[in-house]
Amino acid sequence: MLICLGIWYTQYRESFYKCIRLINGKTEYQSLEALLKQYGSLAPRRYSYWEIKKMTHGFKDKLGEGGYGGVYKGELSDGRGVAVKILKASKGDGEEFINEVASISQTSHVNVVSLLGYCLDGSKRALIYDFMPNGSLEKYIYGDGSLLGLNKLYQIAVGIAKGLEYLHRGCNTRILHFDIKPHNILLDEEFCPKISDFGLAKLCTRKESIVSMLGARGTIGYIAPEVISRSFGGVSHKSDVYSYGMMVLEMVGGRKNVKEEVSHTSEIYFLTG
Repeated sequence: MLICLGIWYTQYRESFYKCIRLINGKTEYQSLEALLKQYGSLAPRRYSYWEIKKMTHGFKDKLGEGGYGGVYKGELSDGRGVAVKILKASKGDGEEFINEVASISQTSHVNVVSLLGYCLDGSKRALIYDFMPNGSLEKYIYGDGSLLGLNKLYQIAVGIAKGLEYLHRGCNTRILHFDIKPHNILLDEEFCPKISDFGLAKLCTRKESIVSMLGARGTIGYIAPEVISRSFGGVSHKSDVYSYGMMVLEMVGGRKNVKEEVSHTSEIYFLTG
């Protein structure tokens, strides 16, 4: 029995990585469909764009806007509240969209946001998540907006750490997030933190200690030095830990570590008073 399970897992893993490699050789739709077949009944539901418009009541209630597109409040047929991220048209092969669906589809943890479904309808792309009524951590930790006590901030920091530990060590496939920052930490009604936005994530085997990357990814002020320049060392899951540490500094200090106008590497990575 154990031998059969071992053979099945090996075939599953090889098929999974084959699907990831197919992104550059197939259409976005074919790549995503091939990938999600590996999840069987655990795969997120696919919605049409018409269904997306219906659940958001014609995109009536906008929750936020970013470089990726807009987020709208919606409701499923069973009354469950959701947040619908409508993505802007991509110039590439849709790697960020596939990354996000592929990454979150294989996770199940209290500190990682749940992907309930997705839309890939022609050029229309959308992601459907559980609705987080308290929004992102970002609005609670800076200046006058710092409304949470130290005990609550500590609980949130511990929750995020547990979520990262799960992504790095708890999944069959290791997930490196590469964009840990307050904006990407969502809070539910009990202020339980959920790691979100896996568009820059990278999937790798748990045996890989160092991963290969083309170019840098992440947000200035949180990116680990080795992600910017390999002269600082190899890129690994520890790069997420660096970003986490930078975020915790902001949570404790109540201000951003890096001024928006700062552009010098020394000022970014070696904090000044």
